[in-house]
Amino acid sequence: MRTWQSLFVSTTLLTLMAGCGNPPAPTNTTLSPNSTSAANTSRLDMVKERGYLICGVDGGVLGFSFVDDAGEYSGLDVDVCKAIAAAVLGDPNQVEYRNLDSAERFPALVAGEIDVLSRNTTWTISRDTELGVEFAPTTFYDGQGIMVRADSGITSLQDFQGKSICVEAATTTELNLMDTMRKVGVSFETVTFEQADPAYAAYAENRCQGITSDKSQLIARRDTLPNPNEHILLDVTLSKEPLGPATLNNDSAWFDVVKWVTFGLIEAEELGITQSNVTEKLQATDPNTRRFLGVEGNLGEGMGLSNDFMVNVIQAVGNYGEIYEENLGAQSRFNLPRGQNALWQDGGLMYSPPFR
Repeated sequence: MRTWQSLFVSTTLLTLMAGCGNPPAPTNTTLSPNSTSAANTSRLDMVKERGYLICGVDGGVLGFSFVDDAGEYSGLDVDVCKAIAAAVLGDPNQVEYRNLDSAERFPALVAGEIDVLSRNTTWTISRDTELGVEFAPTTFYDGQGIMVRADSGITSLQDFQGKSICVEAATTTELNLMDTMRKVGVSFETVTFEQADPAYAAYAENRCQGITSDKSQLIARRDTLPNPNEHILLDVTLSKEPLGPATLNNDSAWFDVVKWVTFGLIEAEELGITQSNVTEKLQATDPNTRRFLGVEGNLGEGMGLSNDFMVNVIQAVGNYGEIYEENLGAQSRFNLPRGQNALWQDGGLMYSPPFR
């Protein structure tokens, strides 16, 4: 585990707009995303030809995307990248990760520098309609919160009157904070930063009385502070934050792959297909299971994949429930309840259209 100081230093257009283990660049020439011929070529074909996936992540948020001292990536967002690589290339390790801060992520996607953005990114109407990107299914339903010191005496939004809150600039987080405080009539000061690490460093140094972000990120970042137990999350939710992967607009073939691989993780959990029993499930008599795993039908071929693409995915990362529990749930350091991220029949919001 890195010290909190090195964590702050390690990870680095506005809101509307690699390290060890990455596969080596292939020797064959690939299409430039901005070339004339590339305009008529799906990103799916480009990834297949290149031989590896380029996935934009944060790289500094435990539980979502975090790179350790050995250069190994882990987290829910990382597992989504691995799932896509497993579906398209048959190998979850054929991924090059690009660490992107909040200001870099959309320009990198629009410029074609990455194939998919899987970086705890909120789906909003302006991002969906003005940036030229498409949002795949939500992989984590979150809400914006505020973290304060347990001994600060701050228990409500009103207690921030005349105080300051650290926030990352050029994010929906900053806009939500301003809207909420305006609504409740609290006069306060924002201390803004272009990147997350300096914001948390400032909070740790007591240069602001609170810090705001998605609750999941606050919980993850709290563990990097010198004394995590000295900090608490207020019992307030400032916004809805549906987080999920995104692709470039006007490429339906590639978007279909990212979309249905994500849905497939959810459907696998509903069907009871796990990393440990997926091989056994190939012998199932249930027609839904057989279609899903490619034993019958040609659902994969319809997307330019092998019919057993979800077998490769589940063998690589498991189903959505397994991914959640390993990175954020009972098997992780956070032990976050599923809540809204449970399957629909368990009272959550996770729901996949039919695989048929």
